[in-house]
Amino acid sequence: MSTQATVPGTAPGTARVAPGAPFGRALCAMVTPFDESGALDLDGARRLAVRLIAEGCDGLVLSGTTGESPTTSDAEKSALVRAVRSAVGPHVPVVAGVGTADTRHTVELALAAEQAGADGLLVTAPYYSRPPQDAVEAHFRDVADACGLPIVLYDIPGRTGTRIEPATMIRLAEHPRIVAVKDCAYDLLGTQKVLAHTELAFYAGCDEQVLALYAIGGAGYVSTVANVAPRQFRSVLDAFDAGDTAEAARRQRLTIGLTELMMSAGLPGAVTAKALLARLGLPSGPVRAPLRPAGREAADGLLAAYERLVAEVS
Repeated sequence: MSTQATVPGTAPGTARVAPGAPFGRALCAMVTPFDESGALDLDGARRLAVRLIAEGCDGLVLSGTTGESPTTSDAEKSALVRAVRSAVGPHVPVVAGVGTADTRHTVELALAAEQAGADGLLVTAPYYSRPPQDAVEAHFRDVADACGLPIVLYDIPGRTGTRIEPATMIRLAEHPRIVAVKDCAYDLLGTQKVLAHTELAFYAGCDEQVLALYAIGGAGYVSTVANVAPRQFRSVLDAFDAGDTAEAARRQRLTIGLTELMMSAGLPGAVTAKALLARLGLPSGPVRAPLRPAGREAADGLLAAYERLVAEVS
């Protein structure tokens, strides 16, 4: 695996290693393409993955929330990792989502992802059962002990029902294979506490917080909106790294219109990302039930917001 994070003025995959960004800075939470029958579209996944890397992503996160992981089988998850790995080559970081409500099942998925060629694992707190923090900690340690891949803690209590509390993260950071956090907790104070006491790499999982988290020491982002606007999101970090914080702030603000429509307008990100990808003629396909496709009006609005962003941020 490459741990390179591209710096301003360099092409993806050619930059020097950036400290504190184990999977690069600009990661896309990639959709899982399906064909019209609803089957896994591995050719589409390969083509989309190659495009995302060519357009500025340092790495890809598969089978996360945007990747519709609750409705893909274990075999499909492994096949997706193998297909994307074959498409992007050995030097692009590929992180596989393996979070489930069951520790034993999560370990099985982690081992399968490792065998399929993943470079890292994205692991949620167990959902639905709402375990206490000592059990949450034990869950992550069991997964980390069972396999050889680095782990990204996925803190998204709005979906799992359980927070990975800052104190729990600080303890988990002692494990040599727990290296990063995808932060969707909307708790900037808690995030700063963990940043102050650990070397965990924090990736913004909420697109509107990309610059804010990066400015206080975050590693970068894992973005849903990057499925359709990878260069525009990357440019926020590039401007900041070049020392032009005013330009970075301007570019972050310009992304908000599309981010709001994709992430905060009542439809899940998987639905909006696939609707817009389809309008752009890129691999996507339908969503799986219980999700339902975006309507024409929503898709029209997404396309218009995308076109405005592209016109404003080259």
